[in-house]
This record gives sequence, C-alpha cells and structure tokens, in this order.
Amino acid sequence: MVGGNIAGGKRHERFHRSRLVDPSQGTVRKICRMPAASLMEKAAVPSSCSLRGLDWLNFFLADVQTGVGPFLAIYLAAYNWNEQSIGLVLTLGGIAGIITQTPLGELIDRLHAKRTLIGLGVLALAMGALITALFPGFWPVAFAQMLIGGTSSIFLPAIAAISLGLVGHKWFDRRQGRNQTFNAAGNVAAAIAMGLIGYFFSNRGIFFFVAVFAAPTIASLLLIRPGEINHELARGYKPGGKQEKPVRARELLRDKPLVIFLICAVMFHFANAAILPLLGEMLAKGQGRSSMMFMSACVVTTQFTITLIAAQVGRLAGSWGRKPLLLTGFAVLPVRAVLYTLTNSPALLIAIQVLDGVAAGIFGVVSVLVIADLTRGTGRFNLTQGAIATAVAIGAALSQLAAGTIVHQVSYRAGFLFCAAIAAAAFVILLLFVPETNSKDDDSGTA
Repeated sequence: MVGGNIAGGKRHERFHRSRLVDPSQGTVRKICRMPAASLMEKAAVPSSCSLRGLDWLNFFLADVQTGVGPFLAIYLAAYNWNEQSIGLVLTLGGIAGIITQTPLGELIDRLHAKRTLIGLGVLALAMGALITALFPGFWPVAFAQMLIGGTSSIFLPAIAAISLGLVGHKWFDRRQGRNQTFNAAGNVAAAIAMGLIGYFFSNRGIFFFVAVFAAPTIASLLLIRPGEINHELARGYKPGGKQEKPVRARELLRDKPLVIFLICAVMFHFANAAILPLLGEMLAKGQGRSSMMFMSACVVTTQFTITLIAAQVGRLAGSWGRKPLLLTGFAVLPVRAVLYTLTNSPALLIAIQVLDGVAAGIFGVVSVLVIADLTRGTGRFNLTQGAIATAVAIGAALSQLAAGTIVHQVSYRAGFLFCAAIAAAAFVILLLFVPETNSKDDDSGTA
C-alpha cells in the first residue's frame, strides 16, 4: 500500500497497513478514512460497507432461492403430481436458464449496473414464488419455473463479477470461499424456517416466505457501493496497462483445458441435479406433513456442511491448487448416489447429505476460480461463466427428466445408480485431462 505524505507519519501508515490485510474478509477501513495516496492505487480498496453488503447479499439471496428449489418437488407431490410432470416443469425452468445464461454473462461483462440487474432478478424470483403458491396448476407453475429459471441465471456470474471487481484476483479465492459460506448459512436458515412453516402451517406458506425475504435481499444489495467495483477486473482483465479488445467468443472454444472442464462440469451437474429432488419425492411418499421436515433436514445438513468448509476451501485453493480439491468433490458424488440405494432409513438418508455438502461446497468455490484462472486477461470472465452455466443447465435439466423417467419406469434405486455412473465418468475425465490452473504470480491484488 502507498504510504505517501499523510498526517501522523509512519505510525499512522502502519495502522492502515495492518487493517488492510485481507479485503476478501471485510477487514478494511471505509474509504473516507483511508490515506489520500491509497486512493490513487490501480484498484481502490473496497470499504467494509461494500464487503459486508456482499456478505449479506449472499446470505439473503440464499433464503430467496432455497424456497423455489428442492421444496418444490414435495409441494407439487402433495397436489398429486407424478414424477414425470414434476420433472417436466423442472426441465422447463432449466431450459429458460439455458437460453439466458450466456447472453446474461455477456451483458454482465458490458454492464456497469450489476446491482440493478441482481435486484430485478430478486423481484422476478419473488413473483415466481407467489404464482406457484397461488396457482398450483401445471401451466402457472411451468410459467413460474421458466421465470425463475431465466432470472436465476443472473446471480452466480453477477456476484462473482462484483466480488472480483472489489478484491481482485489475488484475494478472489478467499472472497469466493466467503461468498459460499454466507450463501450456505442463508440456506441453513431458510431450510429450517421453511421446514417449520411447511410442518406447522402449510407447504404453500414457504413460497410466501420467499416473497417476503426479497426485501432484505435488495437492502443488502444497496450496501454495495457501485463506485468501488473495478469493472475491468470484474470482466477478467488485469489492472494497469492498455486493455485490448475482449477475445472473440469462439476463440475460447479453442482452449482445450477450458472445454474439458466444461464437459466435466456438465457431467457433474447431470449426475447431481436430480438426486435431491428424487430423494424429496421418495421421502414424500406416505410421510404426509413430515416429508417437508425431512427435506428441510436434508437441505440443512448439506448447507451446514458447506458453511463449515467453504472458507477453508477458498484458502486451500490458493495453497494446494484447484485440481486436488476438485477431484475430492467429484469423488464423493458417486459414493453418495450409491449410498442412497442401500437404505430407506430417513435418518441415514439425511446423514448421507454430508457428502452433498462436501461436493457442492468444493465445486461452488473452486469452479469459479478455475474459470477466472483460464480467462484472465481475456475480458470474457462473465461470458465464459454464462456459457459454462448454459452447458451445466442443459445437463441439469436433462438430468431431471432422465432420472424422473427412469424412476417412473423402473425404480428409485435405478435412478440413483444412473446418477452414480455419470458422476464416476466425470471424475475419470477430470483426473486424466484437466490440468492445474492456479498461477502463482498474482499481480492483480487490490490491497
């Protein structure tokens, strides 16, 4: 950090240096209290207000998204929807995400009003939840799922872009781990609240809960100061120097490690996306009102595990590298799917969700870091996130339909084994063909 001629001399300078240790954690002073010379650095140090706003945005956004995810299958099963119909509406939501992911990634690269875009997405989620609660017929729910699926594409790339624009590449691994920690903690809080609402009131009440929590989500978003976001960093450029035009999108497809990682990500989500909805449907049969509590326990177990490990995963991604962690996450997914075929005990099925937390926690943190590594200097970080998310959404949507059909025609055991086989193949491809992407010469930190 630049010392400069500031009042108070070296003692004052040392105080600020000790406080500006890790901007990813929010341990910084507000910009108005910083030495004047620090404001002339290549990338401004983000204020604690912006970083805390990002923390709470991740927390409350999880509250909003949780209610329109795994609880939906149980809610629809209570209205006598069969597995194929549930799989179909989930697939329609996935198709909407497929259509919007890449264009929204491109838009986020170009757009400076990233906070506004996230706010519009939150309002659309709340509207979709209300439609689902008030009109549980096929076409209204299908429309709501397409609305939710299309606008949910905003959140991952936009939050990652804001994070990278605030803290830079040097601190991005820790910031991403922190994002995932708060997101998972929000999921835990939401799952507990929704399980209690579903048990003591009604399953429909969950979707009203989602609409109410849109308000604190937007309030958290407003805490992030737009002037502190470096939009060149946010799109994947390095700070300083003259920036070239962004590389052409088709040139990204010539990057072999990026393409292979994309294939692995698709297979991971193809295997993973259907497991929890299938588990929810299985728990719903003959359980009545208690099925919502079982699903709540599953979500809490997963998200609590992510809360415990995500920050450490972010740190280890910088010291160990990305690949060892990814291999761990990919390895536990087929084990989890097979274990579901070995027991019908609700307690054991819920306990197995710890493995889901390990896999999701690692993939959620490290996959974004890999994309940032492979796109550094291209100006296409968010477009690439969107393109990979599009491919992932294709895999997840097809997974819901394929696994639902297998379960409907054969059994739940066959559906879980199908998911396990896909996950095992993804692990082998990752092991053999994806290199380590972490670069040790980090020149784009902000502090």
